Amino acid sequence: MCGRYASARKKHELLEEFRVELDGEPEKELRPDYNVAPTKEVYAVLSRVPKGEERAVRQLRVVKWGLVPSWAKDPSIGSRMINARVETVAEKPSYRKAFAQRRCLLPADGYFEWYKFDEKHKQPYFIHPADGGVMAMAGLYEFWRDRGKPDDDPTAWLVTCTVITTTAKDELGRIHDRMPMLIERERWSEWLDPKLTATDDARALLVPASPDRLEAYPVSTAVNSVRNNGPELVERIEPDDDKAIV
Repeated sequence: MCGRYASARKKHELLEEFRVELDGEPEKELRPDYNVAPTKEVYAVLSRVPKGEERAVRQLRVVKWGLVPSWAKDPSIGSRMINARVETVAEKPSYRKAFAQRRCLLPADGYFEWYKFDEKHKQPYFIHPADGGVMAMAGLYEFWRDRGKPDDDPTAWLVTCTVITTTAKDELGRIHDRMPMLIERERWSEWLDPKLTATDDARALLVPASPDRLEAYPVSTAVNSVRNNGPELVERIEPDDDKAIV
């Protein structure tokens, strides 16, 4: 699973990097977050067709991590739906409609996974693009309506997201058997296209990242606590010999 990641780039950097046409929430900017955890607010890049228009517009939105299906009675279900497995995402009732109609990109500097070196202890690793670039994690987003609030209440709608995961191979698979599915730049437009609704076509865009695309190194166990947040969480450390991957 992908349960923690880092997203520290400023909004203007993401607007430029992802060639965003519309800042969906110009008055709001998230702080750099080196320990993004479920239920936190995160940036999502998505494309939607404005009312009365024909062309989809790429935009940057702030959403909550943990997808809440439109039919859910309680939004608390989102805390258990932070990941969608690529093997079943097109069939599961919680995700299949979003997979066909509401795909997004979730920008990240990298993500964390924990290597279990004995029954009681784990060593966290930070996994990021080897070239220092931004990761575009494949995601889905969904709208949930709070029926207890009036239509004119700006908080009546909740927008949430999930990260699509796939099997991790080679060195990354030795740390953990799952990893986020990444979307390469040349596939961004197709992945975000709301008019691409055939699930087979969308699934064809999901190609696991090349093993040499990502780099992993051990980091401090300080990342284990969501209370800790800062650039020191992604700094490389030298683990004890008995805690390193052999």
